[in-house]
Amino acid sequence: MTAGEGTVVKARAARVQRRGPSRPSSGFTLIELMVVITVIGLASAAAVLAMPDTRGRLADEAARFAARARSAHDAAIVESRPVSLWVTETGYGFDQWRGGRWSPMEPPLGVEQWRPGTAAAGLVRERVTFDTTGLADRPLTITLTREGARTDVVIEPDGRAHVAG
Repeated sequence: MTAGEGTVVKARAARVQRRGPSRPSSGFTLIELMVVITVIGLASAAAVLAMPDTRGRLADEAARFAARARSAHDAAIVESRPVSLWVTETGYGFDQWRGGRWSPMEPPLGVEQWRPGTAAAGLVRERVTFDTTGLADRPLTITLTREGARTDVVIEPDGRAHVAG
């Protein structure tokens, strides 16, 4: 080995000693970061899907409407006065025959708006009247819609109201 080659070898050895022994690099690899981001994304998606809809389900809205229609039926019998239920695309309400004319009923059978996003399909204004024996003047089917979902509420001639299906 010549003097020049010895100097080069010593210089390389000095650089290796300064760096120290081979050690793992600090920080994360790309694969590790991608795995963490995927796990966070899946956890976020699960949390969003588990959160209830603040508007409630369409089936719940239909059941509530049917129960209120049954209450109107019962009120007509108990108070011995005809009660009418009117329905529009945006809501519904109850009237009672008093003093020779229809008057709005007091809560809890007052005017109600459908919850946001819910509509009664294809209606301008429909009315069904329960007489003092609870019979409806005609059958009526109300189709409620929300974001592509559909549910029917049926009012039978005998005054029963129920969610179809």
